Amino acid sequence: MPTTEINRQWIYAQRPSGAVGLEHFQWREAAIPTLGPGQALVRLRALSVDPAQRAWMMTRTYRPQLQPGEVMAAFGIGEVVESNTPGLAPGDLVDGDLGWQDFAVVTPESVRRRDKDQTLEHLVGVLGITGLTAFFGLLDVGDPRPGETVVVSGAAGAVGCIAVQIARLAGCRVVGIAGGAEKCRWLEEELGVDAAVDYKAGNLYEALKAACPNGVDVYFDNTGGEILEMALALMNTHGRVACCGAVSQYNQAEWGGGPRGVPGVLVAKRIRMEGFLVMDFYKQRKAAEKVLTNWIRSGQLKTPMDVVEGLENAPQALIDLLHGKNRGKMMVRVG
Repeated sequence: MPTTEINRQWIYAQRPSGAVGLEHFQWREAAIPTLGPGQALVRLRALSVDPAQRAWMMTRTYRPQLQPGEVMAAFGIGEVVESNTPGLAPGDLVDGDLGWQDFAVVTPESVRRRDKDQTLEHLVGVLGITGLTAFFGLLDVGDPRPGETVVVSGAAGAVGCIAVQIARLAGCRVVGIAGGAEKCRWLEEELGVDAAVDYKAGNLYEALKAACPNGVDVYFDNTGGEILEMALALMNTHGRVACCGAVSQYNQAEWGGGPRGVPGVLVAKRIRMEGFLVMDFYKQRKAAEKVLTNWIRSGQLKTPMDVVEGLENAPQALIDLLHGKNRGKMMVRVG
C-alpha cells in the first residue's frame, strides 16, 4: 500500500494557441484513487517527454485529443503497489499511458510488463517507444541499403539520435540535421554521422545539397515543414521518406500546408512517402528490443539521455524539449 495519501498531478488546464507555457498546466494534489475490480495501482517512477504531447493538444491523433481538466498525458513507467487483478502483482514494473502524476490506475490490458534488469533510462528511451520508433521507422519504412545516403532531421533529438546510429550500423552515409553548431559537432564527434547540417545557420538547402553530393535515398522526417520540402527536392529516384513527426508545426494552431511539389515530385521520382506509428510494429518489438540491447552491450549504440528530476519540473521539461534544448532522450524521474 502507498505510504502517502496524496497523488500529485499536473492538469492540462488550457489549450495553447501558440507555444506551450507554464500557464497551460495546473498543479493539483488529489487523493490516491480507489481500485475497482480488475484494476491495479501503479506508482510512477519515470515519465517520457515527447514532442507528440504537443500534438495531442492540437487534435485527435492515434489517441483522443487532450481536453482541459484532464491529467496531462504521458508515456510512463512505474511499479505496481496494489492489485485487484491476477494479471498484475505488486512489484511488477509496467509502462503505458500513465500521465503526469504519482499514481495511476491501470488494467492488465493498458500496460506492459517490463524487465527489471534494465535501467529506467533504457526502458523509457532506447528500449521504449523512442528506440523502437527509430528502429522500425528507419529499417522497415525507410529500408536503407548499404552505401545509400540517409538524412535524419531532428537528429539530436530522442528518436533522431538513435536513427542516425542505426543508419550508420546499416552501412549508410548518414547526414543529420539539427539546430545549432554545438549539436552538429556533437552529432559528428559523438554519434559518428558523416555530416551534420545546422538548419539555424541559413542557406539550408545549399548546405544540405553539399552534404549529400549523391542525393538522398532515405529521409527520416521528424520535423515536416520547410525541411521536408528541401529534402524532397534532393531525393533520388525510388527514394523513401519515413514520416515520423512534424515538430516544426506543433506550436501552430493548425497543421499548415504541405510541402511544395507534392505529389508531382513523388510521381516523377517514384518516391515512397509513408507515415507510421510504432504501434504498427508491436508484434515485432521483442525481436527489436533484443537487437537494440545487443548493440548497447557491444558499444555500437549510444543512448544519450537528458534526465530532469522531479514531477514538479515536468511542464518545464516539455517546454524545453519543444524549444530544442534537449540532447537525446528527455525524461522526468518522478521518484
